[in-house]
Amino acid sequence: MSKQRVLILGAAGRDFHNFNVYFRANDSYEVVGFTATQIPDIEGRVYPASLAGPGYEKGIPIFPEEELDTLIKDLDVNQAVFSYSDVTHEYVMHLASKVMAAGADFRMLGPKTTMISSNKPIVAITAVRTGVGKSQTTRKVAEVLKQKGHKVVAIRHPMPYGNLETQAVQRFATYADLDKYECTIEEREEYEPHIDRGIVVYAGVDYERILTEAEKEADVILWDGGNNDFPFYKPNIHITLVDPHRPGHELLYHPGEVNFRMADVLIINKIETADANKVSMVRENIGRFNPLATVIDAASPIYVDKPEEIKGKRVLVIEDGPTLTHGEMAYGAGVVAARKFGAKELVDPRAQATGTIKDTFEKYGHLSQVLPAMGYGEKQIRELEETVKKADCDLIVVATPIDLRRVIEFDKPAVRVRYELQEIGYPTLEDVLSEI
Repeated sequence: MSKQRVLILGAAGRDFHNFNVYFRANDSYEVVGFTATQIPDIEGRVYPASLAGPGYEKGIPIFPEEELDTLIKDLDVNQAVFSYSDVTHEYVMHLASKVMAAGADFRMLGPKTTMISSNKPIVAITAVRTGVGKSQTTRKVAEVLKQKGHKVVAIRHPMPYGNLETQAVQRFATYADLDKYECTIEEREEYEPHIDRGIVVYAGVDYERILTEAEKEADVILWDGGNNDFPFYKPNIHITLVDPHRPGHELLYHPGEVNFRMADVLIINKIETADANKVSMVRENIGRFNPLATVIDAASPIYVDKPEEIKGKRVLVIEDGPTLTHGEMAYGAGVVAARKFGAKELVDPRAQATGTIKDTFEKYGHLSQVLPAMGYGEKQIRELEETVKKADCDLIVVATPIDLRRVIEFDKPAVRVRYELQEIGYPTLEDVLSEI
């Protein structure tokens, strides 16, 4: 039989992992290309031959997903494999219809096919949507395990937006490592908080090789998930966060519903700022669809370094980018802090938005009085900086996981908002991690 010709639909993350663990050494398939979406400027590259392996001496081209119809026909594609995250079930099936109408089969690879086993215990932190609180939960889990005397290493869901060959296996232990790999704002937001706490972080492209390296220096490995994707590794404990600010989304988005249904532990986060009826809706869905899961109630209280500076000011609020964009949140911790501490006005930055930042506002029409901290490359970082400088405000409220002043220059006073996970009552994370 001739090989099945495969096109992998992705966003520079799950797509490469699916290729590496399932297609790379599989003689039944030939991957003729990847498509790319969600992340700016990641198409037009090539998945390099050094990573693709035998049979791919020229590497594998990466095309824009917008060309999907043409690609299926021109490349004689038999199967299109969906491999990215945080999209509605309706979106997935519209894409499936598009693929099938063009003449190819539509396919998805599940956990059993793509999870890698480890010789060390793995605690996985995932979510039903982007922006629920994975990062602070991962930090909290690391703290609990460190207090028990374990050497903890985190492995972060991929964000390889630069040179794929040099990013195959990345180890981050210092700020110098962030500079070495020319990390974007999005990468720094995920790695820096771990580094600040003495946790080594691995990331990259080839997650089998990454796991081998992490196992050499860890007692316990944390899978620090991205978006609402399910883990790349088979977990001993799988923790999934749900968001009562978006009740019902745990059943409406792919692959977040996979995490929701298979989690050992479900954390209902942000309870302190959510409507009680919405919290009840989430509890009801847990009872119907994952009644055996342990449920932890949690809050994400905010901390502002100089809260008195906010009162009476016209403020520009900068929030975590992915939370606002494909996470579809209209605001985050920065807006909560601005309102709590008496800001006179939330400044609308859309008129001052420059380049791809302006494009972001046009694409995500639900955003108005917040600025998403987009920074997927040096050009976009500079456009973010220019947008901030143009904003007509008295004060900047920075609610990103890192201090943006390390990356861009502010010409106005700024305060920083932080948030950490706080369990409410029992059980706690220490309780559910006791078997580790």
